[in-house]
This record gives sequence, structure tokens and C-alpha cells, in this order.
Amino acid sequence: MSNDTTAADQYADTAGRAVLETIRAYGVTAIFGIPGTHNLEFYRPLADLGIRAVTNRHEQGSGYGADGWAQQTGLPGVVITTSGPGLQNAMSAIGTAFCESRPLIVLSPGVPLGAEFADVGTLHETKDASAMVAAIAEWSRRVTSAAEAVEAVHDAFALFRTGRPRPVHIEIPLDVLEAPADVPVEARQPRPVPVRVSGEPATLAEAARLLAAATTPVILAGGGATDASHEVTALAERLGAPVLTTLNGKGVVDERHPLSLGSNLRLAAARAVAEDADVLLVVGSKLGEAELWAPRLDARGSVIRVDISASQRDKNLAATVGITGDAAAVTGALLELLAVDARPARELTIERAAIDAEMRDTSPETVALAEIIADALPDDAIVAGDSSQIVYLALGSVLQSRQPHSLLYTPTYATLGYGLPAAIGARVAQTERPVVTVIGDGALMFCVNELVTAVEQGLDVTVVCVDNGGYAEIRQNEVDRGMTPIGVDLVQPDWAALATAFGATGRRVERRDGIASSIRAAIADGECSWCTSRSTPSEPRHPEPS
Repeated sequence: MSNDTTAADQYADTAGRAVLETIRAYGVTAIFGIPGTHNLEFYRPLADLGIRAVTNRHEQGSGYGADGWAQQTGLPGVVITTSGPGLQNAMSAIGTAFCESRPLIVLSPGVPLGAEFADVGTLHETKDASAMVAAIAEWSRRVTSAAEAVEAVHDAFALFRTGRPRPVHIEIPLDVLEAPADVPVEARQPRPVPVRVSGEPATLAEAARLLAAATTPVILAGGGATDASHEVTALAERLGAPVLTTLNGKGVVDERHPLSLGSNLRLAAARAVAEDADVLLVVGSKLGEAELWAPRLDARGSVIRVDISASQRDKNLAATVGITGDAAAVTGALLELLAVDARPARELTIERAAIDAEMRDTSPETVALAEIIADALPDDAIVAGDSSQIVYLALGSVLQSRQPHSLLYTPTYATLGYGLPAAIGARVAQTERPVVTVIGDGALMFCVNELVTAVEQGLDVTVVCVDNGGYAEIRQNEVDRGMTPIGVDLVQPDWAALATAFGATGRRVERRDGIASSIRAAIADGECSWCTSRSTPSEPRHPEPS
């Protein structure tokens, strides 16, 4: 118990404490949120339980901070909101977690039992908070007892371990939250980890037969394969097969490995490698338009799809063989069934050159800037990106990740304001690897308030802001439609002065040849700092999907 924790704090065994004890027992050591009038019984036990409370300046930042934390720990992020507007402020982050398949638990208080839909003007009154969240989360439950709330926590961890990880919301009525818990100690303990599902023997055997007979196999790994790096790499080496990844799957195979073609599916040259395979093995990806930047992947050969969710196996591309199971367990089983010796690595010089040329032709100025930034970063840096041109047109391709979750990004939901709070969460989760966020000026204005969170928490986070004067992509979209640009050329603050005002260190870089040295200096300083560089790229993102 901390010196500041009173006996009343320690022994107030409310439903709030029972829920947080259960979450702590599963290994969670940090929560993200904002204390409010109605959620204080969630906060009371935190210090006693050894849970770090990160107070963001907006609940959207809490959700994205929790996501950054989750990606580094392998545990679900946890957000505590107050009722009404606090919960509503977190909705974009909940939507992101659903869209990107990220594990997130959101805890909020609700109106007392019997007061549902009263419409009498109580503080933070909401028509139906649980239904609101249920519209965008995997599930949302309004519980009626402490025991039910604890059971919901166990159900959430079971989902994250055995199914497609997506956000859940637990609403605890205020009278239940503040009442004695009456939940036995043993009921608050974590439940055993289920055995990983490796698929049906018959489908595994058929998949292994196809792979063994393949002459030009290709592996495509998505976000569902991030826990299967060892197995996917071993399978690629056994088959001599090139590996493409989605941005959520970036680093599943070390991108400096000779078989890696990186996270370049937005480029036609990369998609062609997958489409020309005689056997395409897709592990943990729905192959969505937002990752492909094309309506679909037109595979010409056999397709093997591996997914934890049966509903995903034929999504966007029909499977010749569909396997429902855990990515690591299934690819491990395929390795055991493959009765072939390791094949020579496929020569990929031509394919690699075509991908590189297309990337540079599409966005030459932005790629050149991204290369300067990437070259200035340590090899083990964790980079939090945002829905900014510097990231989706260049850095996502240029950056070579050695392991998964080294680029934190939201390619499908594509929200603005993700990068800085996600970087904060990643830094809270670990201190061994440097954390940098690369973000455009438009996106930074969505989350600049979180800079003071980093300062307050004493976090070493470097912010690289590429200022192109507003919403450059949308400006180009307007021009392409014959419009006079409107609402996209923005007035921005003096970024360096703003950083200083927050208590961080700000650097303004006026010349391109000063970018790398400024980034290196900011990282070496070991404190919250940022560099801002003026840039004027206006390349389009990608055509409207047909």
C-alpha cells in the first residue's frame, strides 16, 4: 500500500475494487482515463493495487493511450470514464479498437438501478449509454451486481485470448459501484489460459498438401498474425516464400529478412506478388480496401486463409481452404505437417525494385522526407503514426520494423489524433525502447493537449510534427473535383513555443538538412520533446474505391 493510501481506501471493498482487483490479477498495471464525480470508486483502489493512473486531457486520448499500452504488453488496454460525456468522448477510440481488432476494456458508471431512461435531468444523464456503446463495440453490458461485473471482466479476457480481440464496455450502475462487493477473493482470480485452437486436422492436411506442391507460394500476414512471428518466419523459410504484410501486421517477419517485402499492399506492384502466387496463404487479415487501396485482391491461384474468426475466412477473398484457429497454433501445425525440406529463398530483386519504384513515383517528396526521418531513428524505436500523409504515403513503407507493434497506426479507421496518445501509452508500458510519434500538423491539433500528459507523467516521448499547412490530402481531393479549396488551409501555432509552454522542449527545423540531427538530439535528450518541420507535399492518398 502506498504511503498516501488511507485505511479507508484500502478496505473499501466496493464493486469498483472487485473489478479492478480482477483486472490487476490478469496483469494490467496501468489505466487511462479522467476522474469524475461518478467514477471515483474505480479510482479509490488503484494506488493500493499498484495500478498506475494516467490522466489524459480527453477521453479519446485515454482510449488511444490504452491502445498503445496494449500493443506493447500483450494485455488489454483499460479506460475509465465518467458517465455521459466522458464515455461519449471515448467513442472514437472504441470505434478504432473495433475496426482495428484491438483489445480494450472500457469501464464507466451508470445511473442507479431503477433510474434507467428517467429523463429527469440528473447529472450526465444519457438516454441509453450501454446501447450507445454496443452500436460500435464487440459488446456492452450494464450489470446489476458486483459479481456480474467481475464475471464480465473474465468474459472480456476470454474473448481476447480465444477470439477476435475487440473492445468491450462494462457499465456499472452508481449504486452497485459504490456498494460492498460481496465477491469472494477466489472469484477475482484469473482463469486458466485456454488451449490455442489449431484447426481441423482435415483442413490442416489439405493446406499442407497445397503448400508442399506450390512452386510460387506467398504468405500475407495481417494484424491477427502478430503473435505468430516465429511460426510465420519459419514457414516462410521452409517454403522459400516471400512475405507481405498489412500495416497492422507490419514486422510479423523482420522487414530486413530477405523474404520480407514489407507492408506495401497499397502498391500495385506488391499486390501483384500476392495475386500471382500459385498458393497464397493469408494469416489473420480480412484483406480490406483500406489496407489494399484497391477494391479487392484478385488471387489467381489457390487461397488458404487462417483466421481466429470463422466469419472472416471468406471475407473479401474466397478461401480454397479455410482454417479457423489461432495464427501461431495453425502455422505451427502446418510446419509439422509439411513434408518438405527447406527450399532456397525466392529471388525477389525484380519485385523489390518494382515496389520501391512505385512508392517513389507515387509520393517522391514525402518519401524523401520519410527516409530522412527513418534514418534518424534508432533501430529499435517504437513509432506511433497518425492518419497523416507522411505516414500513409511513405513512412509505413520506408520504416523497416524488426518486430510487430513497432509501428502503432490505425490504417482502417484512419482517425486523426491517434499518434501522440498512443506514443504515451507505449512509453508507459515500457522504457527499454525509444518512443517517437510522427504526425502531421492537422492530426496534432486533434491531440496536442496530450503533450501535457506526457510532461506530467515524466515520459520520454519525441514528437516529430510535419507541418504542411493543414489538411493537404483533402485539399488535393477538392482540387481533383474541380473545387476551389475550402476549409483546408489552416493557421497553426508556433509549435516549438507551444511545446515550451507545456513544459516540453521544442525545436523548429527550417532546413531539410537539419531534420535528422534535430530528431537524434531530441531522442538523446531523454525528455518530452518535439521537432517540427515545414513541408508542402500534396500527393493524393489513393483513388476513391470503385
